[in-house]
Amino acid sequence: MELHNGPLDTKEIFGRWLDEEATSNYGAYIPFVGTIRAEDGIEALSFDIYEPVLKAWFDAWQEKAKALGAVVKMAHSIGDVPVHTSSYISAVFSPKRRVALELIDAFVEDFKANAPIWKYDVKNGERIYAAGRSTPMDGSGLLA
Repeated sequence: MELHNGPLDTKEIFGRWLDEEATSNYGAYIPFVGTIRAEDGIEALSFDIYEPVLKAWFDAWQEKAKALGAVVKMAHSIGDVPVHTSSYISAVFSPKRRVALELIDAFVEDFKANAPIWKYDVKNGERIYAAGRSTPMDGSGLLA
């Protein structure tokens, strides 16, 4: 798991991941890139991350992947990420195509639903909590 300030350098990250796994004999490599869309007049999205919970979440996914003979990698941005740049990258390396396809889908969907990341719209240089772009986490909040 990698955290970066600002937008992600997808070419550098993907290239490094490919180099790291070059001799691992995986038959499938499936990346996913999340890019900030220009919508609702935003200039950027901004992100806060609760790192200890994200690390625990990611470590659990590493164990799931390992049980299938696969590896999961992920990078996410902290702070402001302008439109048309990347804030999220993940990838699965696996011996088999079907495992990689199913694992990347489950990983990305679970990330969207359960990762402790708070999003803010950036409009006119102001950071505004993006309630409509956020997913409530089970067990979070004052009354949980």
